[in-house]
Amino acid sequence: MTARKTAPAIDSRQPLGRHLRRYWQLYAMLLVPVVYFILFKYVPMFGNILAFRRYRPAMGPYGTDWVGFRYFQKFMSDASFWSAFRNTLTLSLLNLAVNFPIPIVFAIMLNELKAIRFKKLVQTVSYMPRFISTVVVIAIISELLSPSSGLLNRFLQDVFNLPPIYFMNEPQYFRLLYVLTDTWQYTGWTAIIYLAAITGISNDLFEAATIDGATRLQQIRYVTIPSILPTIMVMFILNVGRLLSLGFEKVLLMYTPSNSGVSDIIDTLVYRTGLANQNYSYATAIGLFSGVIGVVLVAGSNFFSRKTTGESIY
Repeated sequence: MTARKTAPAIDSRQPLGRHLRRYWQLYAMLLVPVVYFILFKYVPMFGNILAFRRYRPAMGPYGTDWVGFRYFQKFMSDASFWSAFRNTLTLSLLNLAVNFPIPIVFAIMLNELKAIRFKKLVQTVSYMPRFISTVVVIAIISELLSPSSGLLNRFLQDVFNLPPIYFMNEPQYFRLLYVLTDTWQYTGWTAIIYLAAITGISNDLFEAATIDGATRLQQIRYVTIPSILPTIMVMFILNVGRLLSLGFEKVLLMYTPSNSGVSDIIDTLVYRTGLANQNYSYATAIGLFSGVIGVVLVAGSNFFSRKTTGESIY
């Protein structure tokens, strides 16, 4: 019997080295966002230790004494925290209920347009507000709703003879203004994701539906929406995870003493407690609690999505 020849050993590092040499430009471009996330997302996580330690100025950045869950117990019995928590949850759920389905509907309607030039014009105009600074957006809204020179108040006064209304100062208008400005600023930008998913649908599905006699609405219901359902569920999970992380800058710019009863959210409470009052440990505990709730919401929505639709992030 002849001896069986053994295959030469394969250097497993060679394919990886060849791969890196071939695509080194892509990995070099990836280096910048990786460094950004490490420096500004992961490294600051070590600061959460302040939630369990007492911070004293000029005595180290990570506190001096271990206090356990003292600060957690403190904000659990704080009425201002629960007011901020309630305001955050109410505003987030309202924003999710309004601004989550609108980009989906807008993307489907935009996809149905046959005039290519008009479609591109609408798409460009719709996502341009995303590049406007939040400060500028609130400044525009303030000018439009000004009680003295705002266009809306002039219209109400000339047509309906109503007295001027200070919309930015009245608590009953705060949530409406927050949601509508988000709708104007982010609908077109978010719709790009759904448009990309729609363009990835095979034309054979639409042709088969047309042969079967399906109308355009039936094609949207039975072809378009089921095909982009994975994208919808991923976006839904991500939005649920951000329920307690509203736009801090916008809320702070819209915040006034008169509407503080509805505009004071967790982020503004952390800002006021940590930076204004310099109670860093207490503010860190509130922020850590909000982050933990966000993780729970992401895990819960991911589990719900996997059980009901079979789609999930992980």
